[in-house]
Amino acid sequence: MKPVTCSFYGLGLIGGSIARALREARPDARILACDIQESALLQAREEGIADEIFPKLDASSALSFCSSDYIFLCAPVAHNNENLRFLKQYLQPGSILTDVGSVKAPIHELVEREGLSNRFIGGHPMAGSERIGFANSRASLLENAYYILTPSAQVPQERIREFSELVRSMGAIPLILDYRQHDHITAAVSHLPHVIASSLVNLVRDSDSEDGLMKMIAAGGFKDITRIASSSTVMWQQICLTNSVNISDLLGQYIKSLQKVKEEIDRGDEKELYSFFDGARRYRDSFIEASSGPIKKVYTVNVEIPDEAGSLASVATLLALNGISIKNIGITHNREAEEGVLRIEFYEPDAIEKAASLLTARGYVIFLKK
Repeated sequence: MKPVTCSFYGLGLIGGSIARALREARPDARILACDIQESALLQAREEGIADEIFPKLDASSALSFCSSDYIFLCAPVAHNNENLRFLKQYLQPGSILTDVGSVKAPIHELVEREGLSNRFIGGHPMAGSERIGFANSRASLLENAYYILTPSAQVPQERIREFSELVRSMGAIPLILDYRQHDHITAAVSHLPHVIASSLVNLVRDSDSEDGLMKMIAAGGFKDITRIASSSTVMWQQICLTNSVNISDLLGQYIKSLQKVKEEIDRGDEKELYSFFDGARRYRDSFIEASSGPIKKVYTVNVEIPDEAGSLASVATLLALNGISIKNIGITHNREAEEGVLRIEFYEPDAIEKAASLLTARGYVIFLKK
């Protein structure tokens, strides 16, 4: 495999993770990075991730930046559009543009207007984290994650194959889709669920009593299905605005399905209600258990602890002393849907096995979340 040169316009969590994975997979790769955060650039250079850094591109530096085999647009969507227009005038023959946005139609339409359809391969790594920025990037973020590619129609098949191989070398799973198909699928399995989760949280908030009893006794199941309502407000506002047609269409279908089950409940239709829940259960159980989808997996264990002072602190201290980072920890008061008094959530999947082994060795009874 010949040496490759890649430029990154934006070096946050996703751009940084791709650059790290590329450095691990292809030590001979040349990596250039541009970002408004100087600290990210300096860290990338100090750690040997970036060979050359640019706090800002001018006419001279842009020529060097745009001579790469692949140019990754990893800034927020609004900035990506602006950056693409700027880079267009400096693109060298053979360079391929790609992005990492979760909605593909807007940038594909821009690429077509700008006459760049023969050199754009849209990209969407289906990975992420609540922690942002280059400081939290890691090569493992891409491991076994779907990396959807949406090449423009005029891109040569050989270039698509080469880019797919590059993605595969970084540990991700390339999946080629038409950009319109991508936006419809992600609207169904990612965007709509966020709208539903937020609307359900708002419903409970607006229906709760003054003393907040609903909030106080919210069961683990409610917290699980509404967890994604805690995601970035601005990001989901922008996704709804940029993928509005698909989300609105699917939301309309969902409203009809809710109306149907409401009618079944109103008339006490045992057969249809059983079919409703059984069909959902069977289809849900057929899903592949993996964290490569658009909605990120939760890494948790539940632990039985005695009802005495210092029990929670003892567990937290034990994990901390062994280098295990805790994302969230708390007592589960309503355990209708889960076992264990103490619920611990981690940032990484590896932490589950390490914590479980450590706690079990100390005599704790643990329950791994399925």
